Amino acid sequence: MSRSRISRVVVTPVAFGDPPLLNVVGVHQPYALRAIVELHTDSGLLGLGETYADEAHLARLDAVATALPGHDPYDLHGLRRLVTDVRGREVGGGGASFGGMLDVDSAVDTVYSPFEVASLDLQGREAGVPVSDLLGGAVRERVPFSGYLFYKWAGHPGHADDAWGEALTPEQVVAQAHRMVDGWGFGSLKLKGGVFPPEEECAAIEALRDAFPEMPLRLDPNGAWTVETSLEVASRLAGVVEYLEDPTPGIEGMAAVAAGTDVPLATNMCVIAMEHLPPAIAQDAVQVVLSDHHLWGGLRKSALLGGITDVWGLGLSMHSNSHLGVSLAAMVHLAAATPNLTYACDTHYPWKTQDVVADGVLSFSGGSVAVPTGPGLGVDLDRDALGELHELYLSCGVRRREDTVYMRSIEPGFTPNTSRW
Repeated sequence: MSRSRISRVVVTPVAFGDPPLLNVVGVHQPYALRAIVELHTDSGLLGLGETYADEAHLARLDAVATALPGHDPYDLHGLRRLVTDVRGREVGGGGASFGGMLDVDSAVDTVYSPFEVASLDLQGREAGVPVSDLLGGAVRERVPFSGYLFYKWAGHPGHADDAWGEALTPEQVVAQAHRMVDGWGFGSLKLKGGVFPPEEECAAIEALRDAFPEMPLRLDPNGAWTVETSLEVASRLAGVVEYLEDPTPGIEGMAAVAAGTDVPLATNMCVIAMEHLPPAIAQDAVQVVLSDHHLWGGLRKSALLGGITDVWGLGLSMHSNSHLGVSLAAMVHLAAATPNLTYACDTHYPWKTQDVVADGVLSFSGGSVAVPTGPGLGVDLDRDALGELHELYLSCGVRRREDTVYMRSIEPGFTPNTSRW
């Protein structure tokens, strides 16, 4: 019996509302961008993927989409060869940057990832099994997530205040945390730092500890501190945080901090590709790696990362960017099938108010999401919602994530805070 072949590929950029969440390089724009990838087969099946949607990345995706019809969705090695070849011929080689904080030397993994996820979705739908089964089987029925706290304005300038309100003080951060915990049941909390001087952010973490004495806490300033300041913060927050994430930039800087503290250090900035692992492991620079299938090259390569961290005794969690339900489903299947991913995963999901997947599969209960049991990713597109968010993409005027540019339109003298303190 002949196997299905990919007959048509559709890449749809979408936009959805995003609150004014502050970070080391500025503030989130009023709209976040994503791209939904659809792989259709000649047998009538559909596989879904999701990824970034800045203009440069969309050009790469479109080049692959044009070359993909006729491909076997089971041939993932061939898919990677195709992506690599198209990257060289039609889009140009070189790296890529996402959001001003994530830079990779090669864009192949980030281009390959949504097509690989969609291929695995197709495989699961054809076999009648969930994607987690294709990754070795689920070792947990539910995947825990961490409540993701942000300093934020009450609303975007020129827009109405959002439902979350302002969070610029420790008391307001605690109020935001109560809303997260009460609404989604999260059992751990992470604060995005790098916005205020470290003593203020330490005070916010200490206020969270007072409000939630048993809850694991994390602080991520995205490399806002020097090595010396990182060590001071680690000393102050020892026994308060379960880990510090990227307190200072670079593998060498992280290694210097790690040598002076017993507080575990996590990263999604200095170790975001396979080639970063050997030097980081050799220098004992990080103790927890945050995986991200969008960056690391899909679900299978992220599962390989899980095996490598297991061999070297590193902890494993999962990074999040502003995402929709297709990505959340992929994250849940990957986390369910990765035995040593024992830290709660990050997610931006509570911050969004719109989605492109049909209701009824993905929901938070007790801070976790049940692993979808339907075939493939287990989620289906809401075509009306997809159309609405594509129309919003066309009309919103945002074409790439530019937190610093947007911040400077509001505060002209703003300078990114990397290594500022």
